[in-house]
Amino acid sequence: MGNDDNSMFIGGKPFMNYVTGVVMQFTTKGASEVIIKARGKFINRAVDVAEVVRKRFMADQVDVKEIVVDSEEFKNKEGRNVRVSTIEVTLKKK
Repeated sequence: MGNDDNSMFIGGKPFMNYVTGVVMQFTTKGASEVIIKARGKFINRAVDVAEVVRKRFMADQVDVKEIVVDSEEFKNKEGRNVRVSTIEVTLKKK
């Protein structure tokens, strides 16, 4: 795992906020790789963010280094154990 400065956790903010955030980590912060993380219903958004960065904003500059899928268990508000899927997409500068 890379350090957490280079990771972007996808949630409910506007889509372009995440795209811009990832692009800025590569451009202004000079990161060599950025990890896009999400869980549950935000997984498809994480994939979309990675693809928009890779194909539109930084075309021919970054590649997908690895994709890790997993699941986490935690207690919900009612105290029941629930399992949620997680994804981490690592983008790396070419």
